[in-house]
Amino acid sequence: MESFSQLTENLVSSRWIRRYHPSEGGRVRLVCLPHAGGSASFYFPMSQALAPASDVLSVQYPGRQDRRDEPGITDMATYADALTRELLPWIDRPLAFFGHSMGAVLAFEVTRRLEREHGVTPLRIFASGRRAPSSHRHETVHLRDDDGVVAEMRELSGTDSRILGDEEILRMVLPAIRSDYTAIENYRATPGDRVSTPITVLTGDADPRTTREEAEAWAQHTTGEFEIHCFAGGHFFLANHQEAIMKLVSEGLTSDARTH
Repeated sequence: MESFSQLTENLVSSRWIRRYHPSEGGRVRLVCLPHAGGSASFYFPMSQALAPASDVLSVQYPGRQDRRDEPGITDMATYADALTRELLPWIDRPLAFFGHSMGAVLAFEVTRRLEREHGVTPLRIFASGRRAPSSHRHETVHLRDDDGVVAEMRELSGTDSRILGDEEILRMVLPAIRSDYTAIENYRATPGDRVSTPITVLTGDADPRTTREEAEAWAQHTTGEFEIHCFAGGHFFLANHQEAIMKLVSEGLTSDARTH
C-alpha cells in the first residue's frame, strides 16, 4: 500500500491540482479556486508570492487548458463533490481557501462537505468577487449564444484580450465557460447553509455583479469570524490590488496558523 507521502507526491500532477511552487515546509495549504471559465494559472502570481510560507494548490477545472478534452461540469454540487474527493489526500496540513467569483461559492460548498462529512474545519475562506451564496439573482448568461457569452466576458474584463480576439482559442474555451455559467447560475443556497469556518470577503466597489449589501450577506453563512474588505474596481479588482491582497492573505494565513 502506498504511504501517505507517496500518494500526495503522485497527486502533484493530478488532473485537478497544480502546485506551481511546492512548499514542503508550508504550515498551511491554500486552495485557490478560479472564476467561471478560469484556469489554475490565474493563481500563479499568488502561488509565487505566498511560497514557501504556504503550499498553494491551484485548482484546474475540467474543460480547459490541459483538460480541454474533458466535458465541463454543469452543476455546483457535482463540482463540490468531485473537488472534495480530490482534496482529501491533502488534509495532512491545515487548509484554507481563496476563491474568486464562482470559485468563492465552490470554496464554500467544499468547506461544507469537509466539515459535515469529514470532520475537517478549514482555517478560513477568502471569498472574492462574489455575492453571498443565498443572494440570488436571475441570470441567464449560459443560455445566450456564443456572442452573448463573449459580451459578458468583455463586460467583466476578466479574460485576456488576446483570447477574446483569437477566434480559434475562443471557440476552444467557450464550452468550458458555458458549463461554468450553467453551474453557477443554477446554484441555490439558503441563509441557513452555514459553515463554522471564518470567512473573509473581498469585494470591488464597482462590481456590477455584487453590491456591498450582497457581499456583507456572507456573514449569514458562518458561525465563525467574519470580515469584509472593499477595494476600488469592478469584478476583477484583484488585478489592480495584487500587492495589498497578497499581504492581506499572507497575514491572515500566518495569524490563523499561529492560533491553530
